[in-house]
Amino acid sequence: MITIFYLILGLTLFGLGEALLIISSLGVTPWTVLAEGISLKLKISVGLATFFVSISILILWIPLKQKLGLGTISNAIVIASTIDLFVYLIPETSSFFISILYLFLGIFLVGLGSGLYLTTNLGPGTRDGLMKGVSENFNKPISLVRLIIETTVVILGWLLGGTVGIGTVMFAIFIGPLISMALSLIRKIYK
Repeated sequence: MITIFYLILGLTLFGLGEALLIISSLGVTPWTVLAEGISLKLKISVGLATFFVSISILILWIPLKQKLGLGTISNAIVIASTIDLFVYLIPETSSFFISILYLFLGIFLVGLGSGLYLTTNLGPGTRDGLMKGVSENFNKPISLVRLIIETTVVILGWLLGGTVGIGTVMFAIFIGPLISMALSLIRKIYK
């Protein structure tokens, strides 16, 4: 039961972080650039667009022979809903200082949420499963596959009108080290 709690807490923090990045208007994560672009074209919320992207990716898992778990399904539902909830609840700002605060806090929360979520081992997120499946099926390194996939979704999202900015670049630079630190900290706490 505690594992489910950490799963939901991690995914909720992840969704809150994504919402803060959206509200900052300084750039969002690569997949949220795509979700924003889709949301603008379809006139739906970013959370709903995120959910549709997740479901679309799950369809790609079939030929890649990936197995989903409770974490996979929860990832698609919890992150999408919390993005919409927190975008609704957190006030927008015209203050550059507050936008920068939202940006840094958002990146931190996505890193912390990822660390919590990943330690549960209840199934990969949809995007991680896609990356793993492509890497395994085409015998390519994960780093190359991730770079190609995320560059592609940023370009597609940007062409659809999604927000690319300094936040997108900062996320790309800091998210790996933040997830590593979160994983290390969480493992020390729960030894």
